[in-house]
Amino acid sequence: MTNAGLAKELPVMKRPLSSSSRSLLWGLVLFASLIVVVGCVDVGGKTFLSSRDSEIKDSTHAIETARDDSQRAKAYSWRGTAYSEKARYSRLSKLISNDEYKRLFDLAIADHNQAVALDPNNAEVYFNRAQTNYDRGALDLVYSKEPWRVDPITTSWLDVAASDFEKASEKDPKNSLAFDRLGLAYEQAGEEDKAIRAYAHEMALDPFGKQRLANAYCFFGFRHQQEREFAAAAAAYQKSIEFGVADDKSCPYNPLENGVRIYMIETHDYGKAWEMVHRAQKLNRWISPELIERLKKDSGRPF
Repeated sequence: MTNAGLAKELPVMKRPLSSSSRSLLWGLVLFASLIVVVGCVDVGGKTFLSSRDSEIKDSTHAIETARDDSQRAKAYSWRGTAYSEKARYSRLSKLISNDEYKRLFDLAIADHNQAVALDPNNAEVYFNRAQTNYDRGALDLVYSKEPWRVDPITTSWLDVAASDFEKASEKDPKNSLAFDRLGLAYEQAGEEDKAIRAYAHEMALDPFGKQRLANAYCFFGFRHQQEREFAAAAAAYQKSIEFGVADDKSCPYNPLENGVRIYMIETHDYGKAWEMVHRAQKLNRWISPELIERLKKDSGRPF
């Protein structure tokens, strides 16, 4: 079967779910609450935006009354985050124009830059600036028709975010969340090796890093699969399984079933296809009966 034929047989991608920067565990590079929030504008939107406006006002007062550069930097950083969250929510909820979104984002970055200039040894101000840039890149992915592809414009925001997450992790090497966000930034930017290193650092500090690795390899597998790089896709799916079961919200494609399809249809490595079927059965993961029946027929063996 040709690659084009295999592409038709492989499952169609579901858009990755997105979430806000304030969710501790994002399930996308990054992404669930960003989608959920669209349907909640009337319920909680006004309260959310009012809270951000209050934070902007309070932070402005804190800037004006700060006793030293450290306090002033923290206040600038808080205000930058408030501007960023207001911009992100409003754009996602279609409450503002793109020009207004850019204006709010520019205000956020200006405040974050001021915070870094005032307190360049503070890991938190780098982290907050990185999060703002990451949110912009991640929000672009929400509107992308092919979010698995590496887009130069989106990547520019993610690259800047990764640089600051790197600095935050250097200044606070025990901060697992900095490595987590660093991994997400690299993952979405297509920097697979760097993302894996970041998640490995996270795993040394927090067991959740292992889940991130399972999710990341699953996503990388699907990205390679969409590009018809089937050997790389199968290898990534194998690695994903080694680290556990990928979260279906972060990686809504079954690495086991997709791996079976690749080994059976593209590489005709029926032994590995059966290994994945048996592993799926042990993990109680679903493999379509039709796929198993086809594997029996093509491989000439019952199991």
